Amino acid sequence: MKKLISILSIFCLIFGLNACKSRGNQQADTVIEFEFQLATGDNSRTSVDWDGTYFGVVPCADCPGIETRITLNKDYTYHISWKYQDRGDETFENSGTFRWDDTGGIITLENLDRDFFPTQFRVGENRLFQLDREGNRITGDLADKYILSKIEQ
Repeated sequence: MKKLISILSIFCLIFGLNACKSRGNQQADTVIEFEFQLATGDNSRTSVDWDGTYFGVVPCADCPGIETRITLNKDYTYHISWKYQDRGDETFENSGTFRWDDTGGIITLENLDRDFFPTQFRVGENRLFQLDREGNRITGDLADKYILSKIEQ
């Protein structure tokens, strides 16, 4: 009888340890799955139909405004053009590639001199928000003038 109780005790101990081990793995799987969901969560890059052409007239220090047009392509290339209002018909243009930041919400236009042209934009639903040189959203009375809206082509 003692032998049977010993065998049953060993069996229960092994079964109990396996149950704890299985439960521990389930918790680890849950954590891994949760971390995966955080890493692939919704952001502008993955959730917004961001490719297309955007247009707006941004403020200018010595003219009525700067007509700005940016086309973003799915292959991470862009084309940008500026035209200073009331300064003739000259249009400035540039093309290149852009990259997304780690959050998937901000793009940086490559191949532009950031001392003269804005290079960073926050991507929203059918909008680009021009950012300042430090990558912050422009605030103040003219903040809504630094938004480019998506246009149909």
